[in-house]
Amino acid sequence: MIQGGRVLGLIPARGGSKGILHKNIVPLGGRPLVAWTIEAGRRSTHIDQLVLSSDDDAIIEAARVHGCDAPFKRDATLAGDTAATMDVVLDAMDRVPSCDWVVLLQPTSPLRTAADIDGCIAAMLAANAPAAVSVRPAMDHPYLVFRTDANRRMSHFAPIPDGASLRRQDLPDAWCLNGAVYVARADWLREQRSFLSVETVAYPMPADRSIDIDTPDDLAKVRSIIQPAS
Repeated sequence: MIQGGRVLGLIPARGGSKGILHKNIVPLGGRPLVAWTIEAGRRSTHIDQLVLSSDDDAIIEAARVHGCDAPFKRDATLAGDTAATMDVVLDAMDRVPSCDWVVLLQPTSPLRTAADIDGCIAAMLAANAPAAVSVRPAMDHPYLVFRTDANRRMSHFAPIPDGASLRRQDLPDAWCLNGAVYVARADWLREQRSFLSVETVAYPMPADRSIDIDTPDDLAKVRSIIQPAS
Protein backbone atom coordinates (compact mmCIF):
# COMPACT_ATOMS: atom_id res chain seq x y z
CA MET A 1 0.00 0.00 0.00
CA ILE A 2 0.94 3.67 -0.32
CA GLN A 3 -0.40 6.04 2.32
CA GLY A 4 -3.21 3.59 3.03
CA GLY A 5 -4.17 3.36 -0.65
CA ARG A 6 -4.23 0.19 -2.71
CA VAL A 7 -1.44 -0.21 -5.29
CA LEU A 8 -1.86 -1.84 -8.69
CA GLY A 9 1.32 -3.11 -10.31
CA LEU A 10 0.77 -3.34 -14.08
CA ILE A 11 2.94 -5.26 -16.56
CA PRO A 12 2.05 -4.47 -20.19
CA ALA A 13 3.21 -7.23 -22.55
CA ARG A 14 1.76 -7.49 -26.04
CA GLY A 15 2.49 -10.41 -28.31
CA GLY A 16 3.35 -8.67 -31.58
CA SER A 17 6.99 -7.78 -31.05
CA LYS A 18 8.97 -7.07 -34.21
CA GLY A 19 12.67 -6.75 -33.34
CA ILE A 20 12.74 -9.95 -31.26
CA LEU A 21 10.17 -12.66 -31.99
CA HIS A 22 8.05 -13.44 -28.91
CA LYS A 23 10.20 -10.95 -27.02
CA ASN A 24 8.28 -10.89 -23.76
CA ILE A 25 8.69 -14.63 -23.26
CA VAL A 26 12.11 -15.05 -24.86
CA PRO A 27 14.34 -17.20 -22.59
CA LEU A 28 16.61 -15.22 -20.28
CA GLY A 29 18.59 -16.91 -17.53
CA GLY A 30 16.42 -20.00 -17.59
CA ARG A 31 13.02 -18.28 -17.51
CA PRO A 32 10.94 -16.07 -19.80
CA LEU A 33 11.77 -12.38 -19.95
CA VAL A 34 8.48 -11.33 -18.33
CA ALA A 35 9.27 -13.46 -15.26
CA TRP A 36 12.08 -11.10 -14.23
CA THR A 37 9.65 -8.21 -13.90
CA ILE A 38 7.08 -10.40 -12.18
CA GLU A 39 9.64 -11.35 -9.54
CA ALA A 40 10.61 -7.73 -8.90
CA GLY A 41 6.95 -6.69 -8.68
CA ARG A 42 6.08 -9.49 -6.27
CA ARG A 43 8.98 -8.55 -4.01
CA SER A 44 7.99 -4.89 -3.81
CA THR A 45 6.79 -3.95 -0.34
CA HIS A 46 4.12 -1.63 -1.78
CA ILE A 47 2.37 -3.47 -4.64
CA ASP A 48 -0.88 -5.09 -3.51
CA GLN A 49 -1.90 -6.70 -6.80
CA LEU A 50 0.36 -7.45 -9.75
CA VAL A 51 -1.53 -7.73 -13.04
CA LEU A 52 -0.54 -8.54 -16.61
CA SER A 53 -2.14 -6.79 -19.58
CA SER A 54 -1.61 -8.87 -22.72
CA ASP A 55 -3.34 -9.96 -25.90
CA ASP A 56 -1.20 -13.10 -26.19
CA ASP A 57 -2.19 -16.47 -24.71
CA ALA A 58 1.40 -17.68 -24.35
CA ILE A 59 2.43 -14.58 -22.42
CA ILE A 60 -0.65 -14.84 -20.21
CA GLU A 61 0.15 -18.48 -19.41
CA ALA A 62 3.80 -17.69 -18.67
CA ALA A 63 2.79 -14.85 -16.37
CA ARG A 64 0.38 -17.04 -14.44
CA VAL A 65 2.99 -19.78 -14.07
CA HIS A 66 5.35 -17.24 -12.50
CA GLY A 67 2.79 -15.83 -10.06
CA CYS A 68 1.22 -12.85 -11.83
CA ASP A 69 -2.52 -12.26 -12.10
CA ALA A 70 -3.92 -12.14 -15.64
CA PRO A 71 -7.62 -11.47 -15.03
CA PHE A 72 -8.39 -10.28 -18.55
CA LYS A 73 -7.17 -10.48 -22.14
CA ARG A 74 -6.32 -7.16 -23.75
CA ASP A 75 -8.41 -6.17 -26.74
CA ALA A 76 -6.65 -6.37 -30.11
CA THR A 77 -7.22 -2.62 -30.64
CA LEU A 78 -4.81 -1.99 -27.78
CA ALA A 79 -2.16 -4.42 -29.00
CA GLY A 80 -1.04 -2.98 -32.33
CA ASP A 81 2.15 -1.09 -33.14
CA THR A 82 0.36 2.25 -32.80
CA ALA A 83 -1.37 1.50 -29.48
CA ALA A 84 -0.46 4.05 -26.81
CA THR A 85 0.87 2.74 -23.50
CA MET A 86 -1.34 5.19 -21.61
CA ASP A 87 -4.45 3.74 -23.25
CA VAL A 88 -3.31 0.31 -22.08
CA VAL A 89 -2.82 1.66 -18.55
CA LEU A 90 -6.25 3.31 -18.46
CA ASP A 91 -7.86 0.16 -19.80
CA ALA A 92 -6.29 -1.88 -17.00
CA MET A 93 -7.38 0.70 -14.43
CA ASP A 94 -10.96 0.35 -15.68
CA ARG A 95 -10.75 -3.44 -15.46
CA VAL A 96 -9.15 -3.40 -11.99
CA PRO A 97 -10.91 -0.31 -10.60
CA SER A 98 -10.08 -0.58 -6.91
CA CYS A 99 -6.57 0.89 -7.14
CA ASP A 100 -5.48 4.22 -5.67
CA TRP A 101 -1.97 4.11 -7.14
CA VAL A 102 -0.54 2.59 -10.31
CA VAL A 103 2.98 1.24 -10.79
CA LEU A 104 3.80 0.52 -14.44
CA LEU A 105 6.56 -2.07 -14.95
CA GLN A 106 7.63 -2.75 -18.52
CA PRO A 107 8.88 -6.32 -18.99
CA THR A 108 11.73 -5.16 -21.21
CA SER A 109 13.61 -3.87 -18.13
CA PRO A 110 14.61 -7.17 -16.50
CA LEU A 111 17.47 -5.78 -14.39
CA ARG A 112 15.26 -3.42 -12.42
CA THR A 113 14.86 -4.68 -8.85
CA ALA A 114 12.19 -4.56 -6.17
CA ALA A 115 14.41 -2.02 -4.41
CA ASP A 116 14.18 0.18 -7.50
CA ILE A 117 10.39 -0.04 -7.47
CA ASP A 118 10.23 0.85 -3.78
CA GLY A 119 12.90 3.51 -4.23
CA CYS A 120 10.90 5.23 -6.96
CA ILE A 121 7.85 5.24 -4.71
CA ALA A 122 9.93 6.57 -1.81
CA ALA A 123 11.24 9.41 -4.00
CA MET A 124 7.68 10.37 -4.89
CA LEU A 125 6.53 10.35 -1.28
CA ALA A 126 9.58 12.27 -0.06
CA ALA A 127 8.80 15.03 -2.55
CA ASN A 128 5.06 14.92 -1.80
CA ALA A 129 4.59 14.46 -5.55
CA PRO A 130 1.76 12.71 -7.42
CA ALA A 131 4.12 10.77 -9.68
CA ALA A 132 7.67 9.55 -10.15
CA VAL A 133 9.62 7.84 -12.94
CA SER A 134 12.96 6.08 -13.11
CA VAL A 135 15.78 7.66 -15.09
CA ARG A 136 19.36 6.92 -16.11
CA PRO A 137 22.28 9.25 -16.84
CA ALA A 138 22.13 10.60 -20.40
CA MET A 139 24.75 9.03 -22.64
CA ASP A 140 25.25 12.28 -24.57
CA HIS A 141 24.78 15.55 -22.73
CA PRO A 142 22.26 17.90 -24.41
CA TYR A 143 24.81 20.74 -24.41
CA LEU A 144 27.12 18.58 -26.55
CA VAL A 145 24.49 17.56 -29.11
CA PHE A 146 24.09 19.48 -32.39
CA ARG A 147 21.52 19.95 -35.13
CA THR A 148 22.26 20.80 -38.78
CA ASP A 149 20.38 22.89 -41.32
CA ALA A 150 19.85 22.12 -45.01
CA ASN A 151 23.46 23.16 -45.70
CA ARG A 152 24.85 21.03 -42.86
CA ARG A 153 25.67 24.09 -40.77
CA MET A 154 25.81 23.12 -37.12
CA SER A 155 24.15 24.68 -34.11
CA HIS A 156 23.69 23.48 -30.55
CA PHE A 157 20.52 21.41 -30.17
CA ALA A 158 19.75 22.85 -26.73
CA PRO A 159 20.29 26.49 -25.67
CA ILE A 160 23.41 26.86 -23.56
CA PRO A 161 23.31 29.40 -20.72
CA ASP A 162 25.70 32.32 -21.08
CA GLY A 163 29.03 31.54 -19.49
CA ALA A 164 28.31 27.82 -19.08
CA SER A 165 31.34 25.55 -19.20
CA LEU A 166 31.23 22.69 -21.68
CA ARG A 167 33.89 20.68 -19.91
CA ARG A 168 32.35 17.32 -19.06
CA GLN A 169 33.22 17.62 -15.38
CA ASP A 170 31.34 20.96 -15.23
CA LEU A 171 28.18 19.93 -17.05
CA PRO A 172 24.94 19.80 -15.03
CA ASP A 173 23.34 16.40 -14.59
CA ALA A 174 21.24 15.22 -17.53
CA TRP A 175 18.85 12.28 -17.39
CA CYS A 176 16.83 10.08 -19.75
CA LEU A 177 13.83 7.90 -19.01
CA ASN A 178 14.93 4.28 -18.72
CA GLY A 179 11.45 2.73 -18.91
CA ALA A 180 11.85 0.64 -15.76
CA VAL A 181 9.43 2.17 -13.22
CA TYR A 182 6.53 4.60 -13.50
CA VAL A 183 4.32 5.35 -10.50
CA ALA A 184 1.41 7.76 -10.05
CA ARG A 185 -1.69 8.42 -8.03
CA ALA A 186 -4.61 6.90 -9.96
CA ASP A 187 -6.94 9.92 -9.99
CA TRP A 188 -4.09 12.23 -11.02
CA LEU A 189 -3.08 9.82 -13.78
CA ARG A 190 -6.61 9.74 -15.19
CA GLU A 191 -6.63 13.51 -15.33
CA GLN A 192 -3.11 13.96 -16.75
CA ARG A 193 -3.13 10.91 -19.05
CA SER A 194 0.63 10.77 -18.58
CA PHE A 195 3.14 9.89 -15.88
CA LEU A 196 5.15 12.96 -16.89
CA SER A 197 4.36 16.50 -15.81
CA VAL A 198 6.08 19.37 -14.05
CA GLU A 199 5.02 17.65 -10.81
CA THR A 200 6.76 14.35 -11.60
CA VAL A 201 9.98 13.56 -9.74
CA ALA A 202 12.90 11.44 -10.93
CA TYR A 203 14.33 8.31 -9.39
CA PRO A 204 17.90 7.83 -10.69
CA MET A 205 19.05 4.33 -11.56
CA PRO A 206 22.52 3.26 -12.69
CA ALA A 207 23.10 2.48 -16.36
CA ASP A 208 23.80 -1.19 -15.68
CA ARG A 209 20.26 -1.75 -14.34
CA SER A 210 18.65 0.50 -16.95
CA ILE A 211 18.97 -1.65 -20.07
CA ASP A 212 15.70 -1.67 -22.02
CA ILE A 213 15.59 -4.70 -24.30
CA ASP A 214 14.48 -3.61 -27.76
CA THR A 215 16.95 -5.30 -30.12
CA PRO A 216 18.87 -8.60 -30.27
CA ASP A 217 21.99 -6.68 -29.23
CA ASP A 218 20.20 -5.46 -26.08
CA LEU A 219 19.18 -9.02 -25.29
CA ALA A 220 22.73 -10.28 -25.82
CA LYS A 221 24.07 -7.57 -23.51
CA VAL A 222 21.68 -8.52 -20.71
CA ARG A 223 22.50 -12.20 -21.19
CA SER A 224 26.18 -11.40 -20.85
CA ILE A 225 25.46 -9.66 -17.55
CA ILE A 226 23.36 -12.38 -15.96
CA GLN A 227 25.12 -15.33 -17.60
CA PRO A 228 28.80 -14.32 -17.69
CA ALA A 229 31.13 -16.59 -19.59
CA SER A 230 32.88 -19.08 -17.30
